[in-house]
Amino acid sequence: MRLQFLVSAVDQDVRELVKRMRLGADGVIVNQCGSNRYEAFEYEGHRMQCWHMTKRGVGLSRNTALLWADGDICLFADEDIVYRQGAAEAVLGAFARHPEADMLLFNVRVQEERRTYWTQDTHRVRLYNCGRYPAYSFALRTAGLREKNVTFSLLFGGGAKYANGEDSLFIRDCIRKGLRVYAVPVEIGEEVPRPSTWFHGYDGKFFHDRGVLYRALYGRLARLMGLRFLYKNRKRMCAGQIGFPEALRLLSRGVSDAKRGL
Repeated sequence: MRLQFLVSAVDQDVRELVKRMRLGADGVIVNQCGSNRYEAFEYEGHRMQCWHMTKRGVGLSRNTALLWADGDICLFADEDIVYRQGAAEAVLGAFARHPEADMLLFNVRVQEERRTYWTQDTHRVRLYNCGRYPAYSFALRTAGLREKNVTFSLLFGGGAKYANGEDSLFIRDCIRKGLRVYAVPVEIGEEVPRPSTWFHGYDGKFFHDRGVLYRALYGRLARLMGLRFLYKNRKRMCAGQIGFPEALRLLSRGVSDAKRGL
């Protein structure tokens, strides 16, 4: 099997980027910047293909990388991930041990306040527990993904209309279309802290966009799931200018706006 890193980046020197990320396999890099051009180069014996593009949006960049991917396994990556020595071999080894899996979710170490998951035992990921995994944990069998015709939403995520959630929608669609998804206790890298491109605090847009996302994810259960989300995180998210009642109102407005059409 052959692995490809699919890297989403913004305004990067891509030759320096692949060194910083320590990519240990071939790569397809989509660099959102001020020009449209293509370049290819080698890094430690691996082929790197880079599409520079002026259009913005993390979903668009990931879909573009998918379009040009030709490896057996594709691993989604962000510019702020640094991979451990032997990460590529660890990913391929996990797929060899799990021939039943179409998609595997790997551990990537992040700051404690940003952590939404940490896998300790191999388990199947279902619709009810799929919403906490970021895209940089995803690795898939490329042929199986294309057969199911799953892509990233262009409405959600950095650079899109709504702030985040493209990863949750993507994994949900994979499961709905029959792909078998497993989380495995294999650590492959860590995130280097940096300012977020989309998160500007727990403001009105954050709560409104969360409501829009929950409508897309949960349909008629959106308000209930939103209430659960806010109550669980109320001490962290509702301790500033926006208290719990106002946050719930904003989230509910997002659900209503989504019902009228995204």
